Amino acid sequence: MREVSTMAQTAQSVQVDEENNLDESPRGIAVLVVVGVLVGILSGLFGIGGGTVIVPALVWLGLTQRHAAATSMLAIVPTSISGVVSYASNGNVDWIAALLLFIGMFFGGQIGSWLLSRLPELVLRWVFVAFLVFVIVNQLIFTPSRDSAIDMNVVTGISLVAMGLVIGVLAGLLGIGGGALAVPALSIIFAASDLIARGTSLLAMFPNAITTTVANVKRRMVHFKAGLIIGIVAACITPFGTWIAGAVSPVVGQYLFAAYLGFLLIRSFYVAMQATKKVRKA
Repeated sequence: MREVSTMAQTAQSVQVDEENNLDESPRGIAVLVVVGVLVGILSGLFGIGGGTVIVPALVWLGLTQRHAAATSMLAIVPTSISGVVSYASNGNVDWIAALLLFIGMFFGGQIGSWLLSRLPELVLRWVFVAFLVFVIVNQLIFTPSRDSAIDMNVVTGISLVAMGLVIGVLAGLLGIGGGALAVPALSIIFAASDLIARGTSLLAMFPNAITTTVANVKRRMVHFKAGLIIGIVAACITPFGTWIAGAVSPVVGQYLFAAYLGFLLIRSFYVAMQATKKVRKA
């Protein structure tokens, strides 16, 4: 029985290694560093964790969609910490709203992580495409004010928890911090300024990224080396992105974010179409 158990564990280990066939050559490491720099700027500028950049990059370097999504959550931990410090130093964080968001995101993240380990790769790719379309549309139809803040009451509190639950599911499923959804939602639904929405989003992401990463580690889906390289580099660069966010107007920031997501949408749609053709041929 011991031999059978050992053989099963070995087979499982081999399967995980094959799925995590990341390019760790000097070229691959250089790409991870560049991704970290981009993530740091985008995280500070838009209040996102950077998963929309990390996941496609890790897939390109050799990870599967599900392992890239899980590894992305690890990288988001140090990135979000750096962003929170930068925004909080300027008073652009709503601590109560972030706590309520996290409560929902905590439970949603566990559901998303569970789904991540079970849904087919093709489904994950198309969910990612649909998610990007939704966020881009929201960015183009609403311009946040820089002077408004969240009016906290019982209904707002319950709504924040509910929204956090939805964001948490998407975060765990897609390997994103949830900021790409939280930032526009905080501005559109809860009337937060663009800067408060970004700072609050990053604060809510930090503990959620930790809990989701723990769940992903238990399922052996995290590539630690890649996640730490991207996360540490991004954490060093994030304050620069935060400075840019304060220097540009809300309208400029809005269209920059939409343009960035539009580029990702085109690429993600192409990849999903190619994957769909392969499945049909098979």
